[in-house]
Amino acid sequence: MKDYIVIHPDDNVAVALQPRNGVPAGHKFALRKIAQNEQIIKYGYPIGHAVETIEEGQLVDHNNIATNLEGILDYSNVSLDDSIRPSYDSEVSPIKSFMGYRRDDGKVGIRNEVWIIPTVGCVNDICRQIVAKFKEKNNIPDGIDSVRFFPHNYGCSQLGEDHENTRLILRDMAVHPNAGGALIVGLGCENNQPKAFMELLGKYDCRRIRMMICQEIEGNEVETGVNILKEICDYAKTFKREPLPISSLKIGLKCGGSDGFSGITANPLLGAFSDWLCSNNGTTVLTEVPEMFGAEVILMQRVANNEVKEKIVSLINKGWRHFHT
Repeated sequence: MKDYIVIHPDDNVAVALQPRNGVPAGHKFALRKIAQNEQIIKYGYPIGHAVETIEEGQLVDHNNIATNLEGILDYSNVSLDDSIRPSYDSEVSPIKSFMGYRRDDGKVGIRNEVWIIPTVGCVNDICRQIVAKFKEKNNIPDGIDSVRFFPHNYGCSQLGEDHENTRLILRDMAVHPNAGGALIVGLGCENNQPKAFMELLGKYDCRRIRMMICQEIEGNEVETGVNILKEICDYAKTFKREPLPISSLKIGLKCGGSDGFSGITANPLLGAFSDWLCSNNGTTVLTEVPEMFGAEVILMQRVANNEVKEKIVSLINKGWRHFHT
């Protein structure tokens, strides 16, 4: 049995499955002599070029390979390729629904949780106490997966785009469909003013999303928060799982701690899942965007149309300028 794997027949590097000749497991090595400036081919695509001559069997890593990205690149010769965008028909993929929660705004969640979201880091400890006291006095109702809060250090002494990004992130959390209910806790004097933040939410169900401003509470704000949290839980537990179309499912993809084997194990599995879900009009969200740099052509060939391709071109070229200025 070979102690390495060649992912694509065009590759000039292989992945060691166990340590071999100074090459750690999970790392790549040259299948033949690779000349200086020659392309390093993995997965059938160039992933960079050799900065020096690499001998057969030699470790290929950041010491002898460099990215092909340089300045503003022209991708006009990259065409969409339907042959590498797999589709799934109903016979191959009969699953068309999943059990989820439909919210009153039409969004769909896969969990039914109750969240406390601070508008500012100054109330983190109050939020922590509210959750602890609630769990001390109440059992989490059946049908609610968890009651939790999300501490952060932002919401005050921020300006401009930095401040607005914090508001948008917290807004998106407040209306997230995995939250059957949310308690927004503000202090009252922060940059992220609580009442202005609630206006940012737009139209929302006041049974599902509540606000508490600590400086406006005459009594004990922790006890007040516990009482409001109980009312939110009473509402959230009315949501029931039901069959929902796969097309309404949105899955976020996140790095779970990559190693040298991710590209031949977890990543292809998630890729196949993404192909299946998207072919059924669902959505996957690709995060850690800089990690596509160097493999951006593969992604461009798989997109839905040229408009999307041009957005990726802009992202790559603007990103390159950002990381090198």
